[in-house]
Amino acid sequence: MAYTGDVSVGGPAQVRELAALIISKIAVGPYENNCYLLRCRRSGEQLLIDAADGTEELAALIGPDGLDTIVTTHSHADHWQALPALLKATDATAVAHPLDAPDIPVPIDRLVDGGDTLKVGDVSLTVIHLRGHTPGGIALVYDDPEGPPHVFTGDSLFPGGCGRSTPETFPQLLADVTERIFDRYPDETWIYPGHGKDTTLGAERPHLEEWKQRGW
Repeated sequence: MAYTGDVSVGGPAQVRELAALIISKIAVGPYENNCYLLRCRRSGEQLLIDAADGTEELAALIGPDGLDTIVTTHSHADHWQALPALLKATDATAVAHPLDAPDIPVPIDRLVDGGDTLKVGDVSLTVIHLRGHTPGGIALVYDDPEGPPHVFTGDSLFPGGCGRSTPETFPQLLADVTERIFDRYPDETWIYPGHGKDTTLGAERPHLEEWKQRGW
């Protein structure tokens, strides 16, 4: 089945197979959160982005090979409901930004900031700090040497606009998303958001000025 990124709670994962990395996307919980399991093809090491909910579903997705890392993109509670149970079950390393870590109800093993690198076996992921949805929101970038980049944006960027923010924090969020994602990566870059459908930078780029004018 070709990857589309379209998933629903209770439905199967969508799987995207790249040369070095396998990406599995699943939707869980009452807020239809997206969770992404990244698996290095060579080593089998796995990293989960947002243990949002659905502990049993995520455990089944992870499978018998275990989990090395869980990254929480930001501190909102719908993105970490399954985190305590999965950390206990897998002994994975918990990762988050220092500004959001105090609001996540588990000890964070590794604090990361923009420019830091996370490893999944042979695969490197770059951390981007995106302020505005929360103070310590982060995105992860896999800059695939054999194809377009892949960016996991949490709740900072969706099809149709930035994530929820206030009139005071929206300008910062839009500036960070513009300068740290749109200005750095090409139109073919694939965007994997924290809820809903995927998109590309090319699909969203023409609307940046519209987002600025509407203020959200």
